[in-house]
Amino acid sequence: MSDDDIVLTDVEDNVGTVTINRPNRRNALSNATVEALIEAFDDFSEDDDVHVVVLTGAGDKAFCAGGDVGDQQAGGGMLEMHNERGRFADLLVTMNESAAPIVARVNGHALGGGLGLVLNSDVAVAAEGADLGTPELKLGLFPMMILAVIQRNLPRKRAMEMVLTGEKYEATEAEAFGMINYAVAPDELDAKVEEMTDKIGGYSSAILELGRRAFYQTQDMSFEEALNTLHKDLTINTFTEDMGEGMAAFFSDRDPDWSGK
Repeated sequence: MSDDDIVLTDVEDNVGTVTINRPNRRNALSNATVEALIEAFDDFSEDDDVHVVVLTGAGDKAFCAGGDVGDQQAGGGMLEMHNERGRFADLLVTMNESAAPIVARVNGHALGGGLGLVLNSDVAVAAEGADLGTPELKLGLFPMMILAVIQRNLPRKRAMEMVLTGEKYEATEAEAFGMINYAVAPDELDAKVEEMTDKIGGYSSAILELGRRAFYQTQDMSFEEALNTLHKDLTINTFTEDMGEGMAAFFSDRDPDWSGK
């Protein structure tokens, strides 16, 4: 399989789909895969026809099994290997900066870095039977790279239990923990994902982009700093054409015709 095939992209009805296409490697994250994912999210951010993005893995066994251990070799030297690992951090930032909301379609196990991709998505729907967790402790590795998203998505005690024990949690339990939004039967996965993309994609793409940016920009600010920033963002929101259209549609008792501006 060429590097061009390890991540597939498609756009249909304003929904962009990013598929990690390494089912024979349980969709593990090689360095080339990380680079291809960054490119895919960047391309979709520049595509006005993409209003929401679905992130998934090929096959029905794994969403993403985490880092590709076989790819973690120091052939180019230790410094190069260190820099390549840093590209996963760049991927997480790229996802946060996506112009369109991201829905994770968790079709199978999501472990290590794969769990990081799930937690870093805006919404996550998983098939029952899929396991989520950080089992890399069994390899003598602590889940360093995804701690940032674990800390932002899970209560402290739940987060510490997961990273200290290396336990995996089935999708239904992961839903109860708040790791994902929904756990559904495998044959209901696509319908639930479509329900979410239809709902999210039915709103103004411009307003969603403004809102996502505000969410991620303010998440680590102090309370007062966040409020000051959000105050300014609200004013920017009121300048948009779609805010005017939304108000006009509300008072005319009709559906809005969003322009994305």
